[in-house]
Amino acid sequence: MSTVTTPSNGVAPSARPRVTLVDTTLRDGMSSVKHQFTTENVAAIAAGLDRAGIPTIEVAHGIGIGASSIQYGFAAATDPEYVRAAVDAVDNADIAVLYVPGIATLTELGKAIDAGIRTVRVAVHCTEADCAQQPVEWAKEQGLTVMTFLMMSHKLEPEPLAEQAAKLDSYGADVIYVVDSAGAMVPAQAGARVAALRSAIGADIGFHAHNNLGVGVANALSAAEQGATFIDGSLRGLGASAGNAQTEVLAAAFERAGWDTGTDLFPLIDTAEHVVAPLMTEPQIVDETALVLGYAGVYSTFFHPTKRAAKKFGISTREILLELGRRGVIGGQEDMIIDVASELAGRTYETPAIAAV
Repeated sequence: MSTVTTPSNGVAPSARPRVTLVDTTLRDGMSSVKHQFTTENVAAIAAGLDRAGIPTIEVAHGIGIGASSIQYGFAAATDPEYVRAAVDAVDNADIAVLYVPGIATLTELGKAIDAGIRTVRVAVHCTEADCAQQPVEWAKEQGLTVMTFLMMSHKLEPEPLAEQAAKLDSYGADVIYVVDSAGAMVPAQAGARVAALRSAIGADIGFHAHNNLGVGVANALSAAEQGATFIDGSLRGLGASAGNAQTEVLAAAFERAGWDTGTDLFPLIDTAEHVVAPLMTEPQIVDETALVLGYAGVYSTFFHPTKRAAKKFGISTREILLELGRRGVIGGQEDMIIDVASELAGRTYETPAIAAV
């Protein structure tokens, strides 16, 4: 469906390997706008993604359905309102939501189904695949496509990560993602984890990149080369901390590398440039905090709370993040940010060693 009649690499689309791009601007990107996209914003962005041929669009609160709260930040609308706005704006795309056990409930997922979703993405920490069994099996019973996330995948070596993926496969997941939640991987590490999954499971494999080390797109290419067929991105890279691999850049890079994404590059660029960019509260860059977050292997949503804690206690974000990385914190342990900051503010800080990821 591309408007470019001759591919830039000279290879006919039918002869190229296929990779499916999934866009998460309207979910992961929510974290960069304090979950304040309006339903009108959601409709405009979803419509642009749909025109470009993106087949699955993830929406709702940045932490997932059910997360709008004083703890994670109140969104400008409810999850079902966001879903309905996106569903009404598209002609072909599936609308998806993120389900994190312990934050979301099956009741909330049911409301999202009533609003029109056809896909759910169930996200668990990489060592806790068993926590996904109930929502995965329930969602399959409802007829949903189920994608699953092994968050913070850098914390497990390839073989034990594949063992966790095998559990998700046994529950009936359609797609199992290697998720670089901290943006801590480099291409060889991303590829090795996907290759291990490919040897262990029958389900499709996805890859979700954050860009804290500046290699999100390269990691995605490496993942595809090793067998990932679903690749996440967000327009303008909008997402937690340094943001995600950039959807429009992924589309261009994969085409240059000889892949068929089934998308139309220029509507992606137009939506990123003229719809998303004006809504951004600040540029999506790899600043010091984002870089150290990826280097230390800390969950991406710690970005803004760490900046606030550093200002409150008069210390650097670098000190806090390195200590959090040394302690091996994971998503859901945001309360540790204040604990660590208060401790560091009361003693002379020595830079801790960071284990290799």
